[in-house]
Amino acid sequence: MTISRRSALAGAGFLAAVASLGGLTAAHAETKWDMPTPYGDSNFHTQNIMTFAEDVAAKTNGSLSIQVHSAGSLFKHPEIKNAVRKGLAPIGELLISRLSNEDPVFGVDSVPFLANSYDSSFKLYQASKPIMEEKLEAQGLKLLYTVPWPPQGIYTKKDVNSIDDLKGLKFRAYNTSTERLAQLAGAVPTQVEVADLPTAFSTGRVEAMITSPSTGADSKAWDYLDHYYDAQAWLPKNMVIVNADAFNALSAEEQAAVMEAAAAAETRGWEASKVETDAKTKVLVDNGITVAVPSEALQNGLKEIGDVMTAEWAESAGEDGAAIVKAFMD
Repeated sequence: MTISRRSALAGAGFLAAVASLGGLTAAHAETKWDMPTPYGDSNFHTQNIMTFAEDVAAKTNGSLSIQVHSAGSLFKHPEIKNAVRKGLAPIGELLISRLSNEDPVFGVDSVPFLANSYDSSFKLYQASKPIMEEKLEAQGLKLLYTVPWPPQGIYTKKDVNSIDDLKGLKFRAYNTSTERLAQLAGAVPTQVEVADLPTAFSTGRVEAMITSPSTGADSKAWDYLDHYYDAQAWLPKNMVIVNADAFNALSAEEQAAVMEAAAAAETRGWEASKVETDAKTKVLVDNGITVAVPSEALQNGLKEIGDVMTAEWAESAGEDGAAIVKAFMD
């Protein structure tokens, strides 16, 4: 073999090695995030998140991919926040008011009748967002976006014409706010997850709940109860959070892509929630649930409970609560 032939082969080998190394570097540059969510694939929150994940992949040309694990398949709802905080999952979705036990600020969107429309709910979100972001940042978390549930209504297995009709009923509670509401109504608060609702109602473990038309339709509430009262008590929100270290490890371009996709998801999600309200309320009606506006007596009773809970929340939240209420009322 001639020297020139050997040199050519050596050069080809070097180029192949460089190409292989380049491919390895590109592979290493790809980042995959596992994302736990609490709800099933048909839920509008989950569908919005799936579009968010697609947007992130497209905007980063595939350098960052998000694998959505829906219906609590990776981490159950109560575990998601700490899983993201500890880096066990880089990103996740959860109901904001689940964190109200650790700080009252996270429960502001579940204070009954403080904000009972989409416009007032968005205004309350803007008033509370800076303080909420600060508290999340202290735990190594970054808020990406929020999306509200449809306004909350009351589901029961019997007619309810006043607060007195709720007394003694086993009332589903999923956070401190719903637990307190049940107590003030004279009901018995009972912790039940969404997935367990059919069994809980069928076995008598729970007899009433306050939740959205979405949850009622998704859990086929007509199989185990008869009435839905459109109380529009409040619009609780879900939030998507990311581990700050995981976010900071991204390139500047990837970070910008995530934030752009998050902003689009927030706008899309708020509009989807409005559509969801109308569509899922119709599903309840079509499947035989009696949908009604609360009687005047029931509305008055709920308003009294709301006034008490607003005062209690403001006191518990201290200076932060006062700042949020001031910004909301201005």
